[in-house]
Amino acid sequence: MKKNHIKQSLGSRIFNVVNVILLAFLAIITFYPFWDCLVVSVSSLKSYLQTGIHLWPSEWSFEGYSYMIQTAELWTSYANSIFITLVGTLVNMIITIMAAYVLSKKDLKGHRILMFLAVFTMMFSGGIIPTYMVVKSLGLMNSLWSMILPSAINTYNLIVLRNFFADLPVELEEAAKLDGCTDVGILFKIMVPISKPAITTVTLFYAVDHWNDFFSAVMYISNRAKWPLQLFLRSMLFENDAAYSGSGESLFLLGQPMKMAAVMMSIILIMCAYPFFQKYFTKGVMTGAVKG
Repeated sequence: MKKNHIKQSLGSRIFNVVNVILLAFLAIITFYPFWDCLVVSVSSLKSYLQTGIHLWPSEWSFEGYSYMIQTAELWTSYANSIFITLVGTLVNMIITIMAAYVLSKKDLKGHRILMFLAVFTMMFSGGIIPTYMVVKSLGLMNSLWSMILPSAINTYNLIVLRNFFADLPVELEEAAKLDGCTDVGILFKIMVPISKPAITTVTLFYAVDHWNDFFSAVMYISNRAKWPLQLFLRSMLFENDAAYSGSGESLFLLGQPMKMAAVMMSIILIMCAYPFFQKYFTKGVMTGAVKG
């Protein structure tokens, strides 16, 4: 049996060709900075200085990785970042899920007022100084909790989950209530298990935010033992630049390759985790993002 093919017009074919070329170009310029970082991290300082565009290491060297692995402060900051990411994401999800489920109930008294107050925080905030004063008054300075509790809930993620819950069949809750299930039981035994795409998406959003959080650490943490990975990287890069410009005898003279090795080590966990959650992104966000 012959298949019927719709003949494309000349304009459609030109559009497809231009579209493919444009998307390929965007893919290349997006991927190259990461590739450049990887190539420089496994190159010697000499080959780095001699090469302008880094497509492949001309002289392999793992001195940068060797130095970073032996740095105890790196692993301390790594542990701090892992704690902030895991505990912070857990706190975020518990509060966000419970708040989103409550706000998804149209028969809730004051529903519109509560939604307005939630959305209002997306447009206006207390500001840096009032937030700093609140954190200080609560005794959270130089504590890892200062990077968790002030950002315990994100309004955008709250709205995504709220819209997802609102779109679920009401009959499920009615049937559960007839069986004697409480509201808490309905949420955690019925709603959460069938909302895995949206919950996984929001979880990854929160985790990435915590892992990359730099500003909160600068604001609230001055104790080096409590520094997350981002502050350690900033300190290491500054010290690297100072030692390199001074031409002194120092392991920091490894220069740019060591910087790139540190960057690669800082993103390896997210890179390993992301492929396992990527499939939930489109389904989770699109399902909960366009409902009123």
